[in-house]
Amino acid sequence: MFKLFIEGGPLFMGILTIIFVFMLAVSIWSFVQIQSSSFSLEELRRKIKYIKSIGLFALVFGILGQLIGLFQAFTVIEQMESVSSAILAGGLKVSMITTLYGMIIYAISILIWMGLDWTLKKLHMNNSSS
Repeated sequence: MFKLFIEGGPLFMGILTIIFVFMLAVSIWSFVQIQSSSFSLEELRRKIKYIKSIGLFALVFGILGQLIGLFQAFTVIEQMESVSSAILAGGLKVSMITTLYGMIIYAISILIWMGLDWTLKKLHMNNSSS
């Protein structure tokens, strides 16, 4: 796992990890607020949408990391003039690491959002039936 982190580029992978930790912190904070019921239903729904937005930002940032990596790789290939297909395939594979990491973060954010939204609906139904 650490090897993938280094291959993906410490700068982009580090920033994506910070985004992931931030998304988890927002998720935990939202869960605590849902359990305390200190806010209205609409306000809590609006707040948990930030979780999806943070995940989407991670996905876009991962794609940006891939594009910058591809640009740098193609610049080097252009200067070398002759590159084997194995080296080219290896470079393309490495360039996808940040995008995959961003997609994983986005998928986790969607799952967390769905869970929190379901919890919110369940609590709202319990409160309205009381």
